[in-house]
Amino acid sequence: MMRALPWLGLAALAVAPLIGIGNYPLHMLIQVLLWGFVYTGWSIMGRLGMVSFGHGAFLGIGAYVVVMGWNQVGLTPWLGLPIALVITAIVAFLIGYPCFRFKIVGHYFALVTLALSEVTRLLIVALRDHTGGSLGVTPKTVLTDTTYSLVALQFSNKLVWFYIVLAVWLAGLWVWKKVDRSMARLALEAISQEEDAAASIGINVTRLKLSVTLVSALMTCVGGVLYAQYQAYVNPDTVSGIGISLQMVFGVIAGGMYVRLGPTVGAAFTLLLAEGLRLMFGNSMHALDSTIYGLMLVLFIIYMPKGILGGALEAMQRRKPLPAGAQSA
Repeated sequence: MMRALPWLGLAALAVAPLIGIGNYPLHMLIQVLLWGFVYTGWSIMGRLGMVSFGHGAFLGIGAYVVVMGWNQVGLTPWLGLPIALVITAIVAFLIGYPCFRFKIVGHYFALVTLALSEVTRLLIVALRDHTGGSLGVTPKTVLTDTTYSLVALQFSNKLVWFYIVLAVWLAGLWVWKKVDRSMARLALEAISQEEDAAASIGINVTRLKLSVTLVSALMTCVGGVLYAQYQAYVNPDTVSGIGISLQMVFGVIAGGMYVRLGPTVGAAFTLLLAEGLRLMFGNSMHALDSTIYGLMLVLFIIYMPKGILGGALEAMQRRKPLPAGAQSA
């Protein structure tokens, strides 16, 4: 019965939009799955000891390369996506290789990636003649005469977007599972504990770290592309910079980075928190969400390091009755 629960849950999720849950709940569900995919990409690195504050850069590259390619030269998102992936891979390599080669780890690695995220945001703002600067930019729409365009990856029906994002989210969970069950995970866990000892037994530290970084960065880039196309609007504060990177870190830690569905639970938690703050305070208090993310991040690290889902599963495990043999022993 327990093995059937995930499949039943997936079936319920797949049919939920068909029972008329409403436009706003459907929008929130799409957002949870989309950010759940992005957070899952971050957790592939984070759970293996590589805490990155630079994933906002990869999200921004995915969003802006596709939108600018479409707006400036009429390049369809299907062609803009591989270009964005190549650029993301190059940036991730240029940042990751020197860090891993010269053993820049821990807080120092986090600071390097933090600089990458902020530099990307400032670059987007500086190129305002092409990117719209801090005001953002909207992809040129082709939905005036039609309800959808597969070439432009634009759909007016949220139901179509739901199933696209659902498929991508499932693909993200599959990647997480493959990495989790691979020998590379065991090697990277050894590296996170003692890098020199791992290298002394023949583990190629730089190659393994770089490969996981590339997988994580490319997943985040895909999330940026989908976010831009779904929202039909991007600006540097929503897809790059310190704020969005902090949101990723907080969401994954809050949900539970060591559990496959933990990042998705974290995405639901952060979105509900953001919506609650918006309803209570509106836009009158700038950077309030980032401040609360930072404070709650510290509290989660101290009091709930395994996150919401990880902590709940651990509590359920403790409540299970011991086998008769174990009790008598």
